[in-house]
Amino acid sequence: MIIEDLAFRHGRKTVFDGLSLTVPRGRVTTVMGPSGTGKTTLLRLIGGQLRPDSGRIWVDGEEVARLSTRRLYALRKRVGMLFQTGALLSDMNVFENVAFPLREHTSLPEPLIRTLVLMKLEAVGLRSARDLSPAQLSGGMARRVALARAIALDPDMIMYDEPFAGLDPITMGQIVTLVQRTSRALGLTSVLVTHDVVEAMAISDHVVLIAEGRVMDSGTVDEVRERASDWTGQFLEGRPDGPVPFHYPGLDYRGDLLRTAEREHD
Repeated sequence: MIIEDLAFRHGRKTVFDGLSLTVPRGRVTTVMGPSGTGKTTLLRLIGGQLRPDSGRIWVDGEEVARLSTRRLYALRKRVGMLFQTGALLSDMNVFENVAFPLREHTSLPEPLIRTLVLMKLEAVGLRSARDLSPAQLSGGMARRVALARAIALDPDMIMYDEPFAGLDPITMGQIVTLVQRTSRALGLTSVLVTHDVVEAMAISDHVVLIAEGRVMDSGTVDEVRERASDWTGQFLEGRPDGPVPFHYPGLDYRGDLLRTAEREHD
């Protein structure tokens, strides 16, 4: 996947301004950045839910924004998506949630669909939970079922929207392991957006750091760490002050206090 000189605005806010990056095929690429930098918006642009103001997004040789509705739907069948909340269908049990894309997009016989669903659920460790409803699942289990559904059609690429958010350490370890194993076993091109530095750096082949509408740094994990700029170092280490200041820009504190005192004296 290639993104060239991407620009996108939401109202008066500039989300991306000349953002360019390349996602290597068959690798795990993580896009990280502070909250509010447009990481989820980037996934929506890649999936064709939003259209860029300018620039190009190429997925598997096709420019997403120029695709017809029919061709866009065809592309989406080759791209799995794991939403942050799981986004399971609440009126279907676990089995039916994973079977849904197979029934919707294929004409496979039911015995084969059953076999495929059980295989996908076994891969995420939840074959025996197939009769549970989404309401009976923990947050981590729901995300694992969502992953089984995302790979049901054996996609070429899968996108993860904050897959580690809100998880306890054990569940997070399970999701990290599944992302890594699934990507390698299926040869998937994986794109994660997250701000969980430790987990992302542990499983990524390629890292992209974005802020202020552009790419701040990119490369392998070792490359990003070795040549870290002040901004990159602050983000990766979680330092409270630096290029991203602790204090909101404004008047000098001493000057501000003196002005207050002068007003009271007057």
